[in-house]
Amino acid sequence: MHSQTIAFDAGLLRRYDRPGPRYTSYPTAPQFTAEFGEAQLREVVQASNDEPIPRRLSLYVHVPFCFSPCFYCGCNRIITRDLARGDAYLARLHREIALVAPLFNRDREVIQLHFGGGTPNFLSPAQLGDVVDALRRQFHFADSGDRDISIEIDPRFCQPDWLPELAKIGFNRVSLGVQDFDPKVQEAVNRVQSIEETRAVVDASRNAGLRSVNIDLIYGLPGQNLEGFGKTLDIVTEIRPDRIAVYSYAHMPHLFKPQKQIDEALLLDGEAKLALLQLAVEKLTAAGYVYIGMDHFALPDDDLARAQQRGGLHRNFMGYTTHADSDLVGLGVSSISHIGNSFSQNPRDLPSWEAAVDAGRLPVFRGMRMSEDDELRADLIQSLMCQGEIPMAALERRYGIDFQTYFADALERLQPLAEDGLVRMLPGRIEATSQGRLLLRNIAMCFDRYLAPPDPDARPRFSRAI
Repeated sequence: MHSQTIAFDAGLLRRYDRPGPRYTSYPTAPQFTAEFGEAQLREVVQASNDEPIPRRLSLYVHVPFCFSPCFYCGCNRIITRDLARGDAYLARLHREIALVAPLFNRDREVIQLHFGGGTPNFLSPAQLGDVVDALRRQFHFADSGDRDISIEIDPRFCQPDWLPELAKIGFNRVSLGVQDFDPKVQEAVNRVQSIEETRAVVDASRNAGLRSVNIDLIYGLPGQNLEGFGKTLDIVTEIRPDRIAVYSYAHMPHLFKPQKQIDEALLLDGEAKLALLQLAVEKLTAAGYVYIGMDHFALPDDDLARAQQRGGLHRNFMGYTTHADSDLVGLGVSSISHIGNSFSQNPRDLPSWEAAVDAGRLPVFRGMRMSEDDELRADLIQSLMCQGEIPMAALERRYGIDFQTYFADALERLQPLAEDGLVRMLPGRIEATSQGRLLLRNIAMCFDRYLAPPDPDARPRFSRAI
């Protein structure tokens, strides 16, 4: 796959800018049901232990607390400055770990651990160290060099001298939220953050020997313009993190209450938003970053870029990762697990999660088992999102199907995209073109069995493609 080439056709992108899933999973979370509960989760874990070669494990820990609200946020979080809430949460998190860990065979290695939020650095390094210790005691951590222990950090609430402590605990990757350095934009979204405090955390991470630094940006925020966002991109490429994510802002105040604080008069129209995306793509590729897919860029020698070159890239709820062959175990409020052919999710509200853990129950409130059709389509969409292509011949061999017959409807839906030059039909595979690379979600939607025809009167459940 030619990872660097992206062609920008504003007219085409505008036409395809419609709501659709981000495909961090297939089927997507709206398909999960309450019929999948604790008993079903125990069964799928047992089945995954019984596989001839059980998969390795990736652990995800959700820390829901934030010190102050960012108005653009769509994450599951609780605003508080009361640090005691962290202690109460951790007491229950330790109990959940004690409930979940014994279900997995001890010889299954943990290859990845990620703390997300919220603001994981709401917890002190000592508290984070306690959680990692508990996980190390109850799970079997791999010693290999490719093990990842990563954390999302808000630089506004992180002392640079915390980084050596985090490195000692075993963290080797950090992801920093920036969004935009333009002071007007920062005011509009209630996240005022200086270049200096951001750079201090990046420098401290490097000095502490962490392997990788990621910076998150968002385009489409209120008050953004080409000049301000261009400056942000220049500063970030000068800081030169190993990875950069450039997310599209999805304004959905009916789903995310903090967004009601945003002055809609400052929001960008589709044209202006596309111009920001084009600027990001041009500046980042000119600075030597490889376009990985969806909204991610990486330096050519970064693990993500290398994984994509060799076909080992994977996409899940944590974004892009290099550990394709693992079961994902989610811990904490709202977290999602993907074990074997199942998905399961913890309650999204704190009281329900607390009540389940206090009662000694696995806190799962919904999920699903994937059918064979789900697994086939998940495999197809995963390959498209990670490698930019659909390996028809390989899928035929793997699932014993005739691709043209099985996906006749999907191929019909794909036809207009092929005519618009977004995909190329090649012998044995379908490839996203340089124009199609920015519209992978739209290509995937053609193969999504659950997508109902859009209801013009309904409020969108998904963010727009661009």
